[in-house]
Amino acid sequence: MFLDRRQAGRQLGLALKRMRLENPVVLALPRGGVPVGFEAARILDAPLDIVVVRKLGAPGQHELGLGAIVDGDNPQSVLNQQIIDQLDVSPQYIAAETESELKEIRRRQDTYRKGRPPLDVAGRTAVLVDDGIATGGTIRAALRGIRRMGAKGVVLAVPVAPRDAVDALRGEADAVLCLETPDSFFAIGEFYEDFSQTTDQEVIELLEAAHRRESQPPARKRPLTNR
Repeated sequence: MFLDRRQAGRQLGLALKRMRLENPVVLALPRGGVPVGFEAARILDAPLDIVVVRKLGAPGQHELGLGAIVDGDNPQSVLNQQIIDQLDVSPQYIAAETESELKEIRRRQDTYRKGRPPLDVAGRTAVLVDDGIATGGTIRAALRGIRRMGAKGVVLAVPVAPRDAVDALRGEADAVLCLETPDSFFAIGEFYEDFSQTTDQEVIELLEAAHRRESQPPARKRPLTNR
């Protein structure tokens, strides 16, 4: 369905451009969302930044998520209360796990941004981009975190996701753009010809390239001449 993340990002960017978003800023989920977001931001002529979200793992089985946490001025968590109740997880454990993951979020932000401050999304249309959606828990936390940042509008944009996951997230965003919602969905990677892992270094380089592009003065138009 998609050649790779960069090609998916170009398709996503063209679809977003047709939406005529007001003063957009693209926020990508690292790592895999950054190549997608880079291309979308280039087509939108919009700045690019990241939103780092971490899963809160269950005691003794960290791959099982109790929820997710996204950093910001007011860290936003989304908890799966059903799993918490089933495992009888204490509030003390959740608080400790949250603090641990917040430290990791801030470490990753420092690594990826190389000391640059986060973009101010207040009063702008924030476009959250990832390479796809599986269940939507991480995306939900990110959308709520962006709301708390003061964005004027929030748009979720992904190349591919199951229809039920997209429908479940519509109430979290002002608009949802998903290029493909296949009836049969097992994993995001099955819809990419190349779904090789995005490295930390690639994220760093793409964010630096986007920052250089944003810092360049607008190109001067050549004056019209009569011939």
